[in-house]
Amino acid sequence: MASEPDQIGLIMQLRRRGIRDTNVLRAIERVPRELFVDPAFADHAYQDIALPIECGQTISQPFVVAFMTEKLELDESHKVLEIGTGSGYQAAVLSHLCRRVYTIERYRELQKTADRRFAKLGITNVTTIIGDGWLGWPPQAPFDRIIVTAAAPEAPQILVDQLKSGGRMIIPLGESRDAQSLVQIDKADAGIAAKPLLPVRFVPLVHGRVKR
Repeated sequence: MASEPDQIGLIMQLRRRGIRDTNVLRAIERVPRELFVDPAFADHAYQDIALPIECGQTISQPFVVAFMTEKLELDESHKVLEIGTGSGYQAAVLSHLCRRVYTIERYRELQKTADRRFAKLGITNVTTIIGDGWLGWPPQAPFDRIIVTAAAPEAPQILVDQLKSGGRMIIPLGESRDAQSLVQIDKADAGIAAKPLLPVRFVPLVHGRVKR
């Protein structure tokens, strides 16, 4: 498990980079990131860097996780959809800030490993499924918030449709990995408002057959 200096150092880094929401910082402090990385990279778990995980995917750097989480503006009543479970780290952070997290992963290996991590940490308000993230999770819609952890050329309309009025999506958009921007999409009865937030680099959001 992480030493206290590791956790304190990470929180200090996030504060220096502009993360101010104390609930978000507290949630990150409660999730041991070293449990979500390959043991070969455990010594780097509390550095503010992305790290490789199984299936050619990555665990995002802590700043990006914190930034995306902060922009969701969560409260404990919210039902959240996550597209791209990956290691499970982002979902674990979300679990401390909202009522329920539904998270979709296309690789069964990643889903099963994330489930084991949630069980080890006693996290009971995260539900995972194997599926095509482009399609969302219609039986559980609508969602108060949607967070997408892979980049698409544009926001899939079916995900926008699964947002409640008054809901928000945080999603990386861009045609190539070198030209991606994290975008905040707010949905209201009057329509959709999109606001770019910062440049990012995410793996692509793949549409189609899942990897069972």
